[in-house]
Amino acid sequence: MKLYFANTSPYARKARMVILEKDLSGRVETIFQNPFEDSPDLKKANPLGKVPALVTDEGTTIFDSPVICAFLDSLAPEPPLIPADEARWSVLAGEALADGLLDSAFAIVMERRRPGEQQSEMWLERWESGIQRTIAAVDADLTPFVGDLTLAQIALGAALGYLDFRLPDIDWRSFNPAVAAWYVNFASRPSMKATDPANS
Repeated sequence: MKLYFANTSPYARKARMVILEKDLSGRVETIFQNPFEDSPDLKKANPLGKVPALVTDEGTTIFDSPVICAFLDSLAPEPPLIPADEARWSVLAGEALADGLLDSAFAIVMERRRPGEQQSEMWLERWESGIQRTIAAVDADLTPFVGDLTLAQIALGAALGYLDFRLPDIDWRSFNPAVAAWYVNFASRPSMKATDPANS
């Protein structure tokens, strides 16, 4: 199998962490791609031209990080990152919340790359408010992100890591001590360290 990724993509980081946590490195070849360049291989794997994109041994293409992560989880079912019992919905909802946080952070990064006079202060404020509100909600109830490792935890770790990497001016720690403490512990995982974009 081949996973097309960019080392600074937090979405690809999720998939790379799953590969490491599920001990799938021997089965998945990771191939760097710059999604902002014209890459025929990436576009063939994902017509949207986004990373991550996975090509199976049978030639099937799978894209969007939640789907890729779920597929990778199915390859090594024990222990599951997505439970099969009723806890499944809590994990998937937690992943969706973390992915939404990540989407807002990514939107800010892209908006800030536009010329200053073209940037929308209204949208920048809206996205940042959503980030702060989401982290506060997680801080108030960490239940979906504690216990045995799940995909929700991986998604939250990737999202918070992206905030530190690209948006260090957003102070999310001061008002969210529970999440800050959680992240200190989670960031020490070998899979987090191995995929840290600051070290790539």
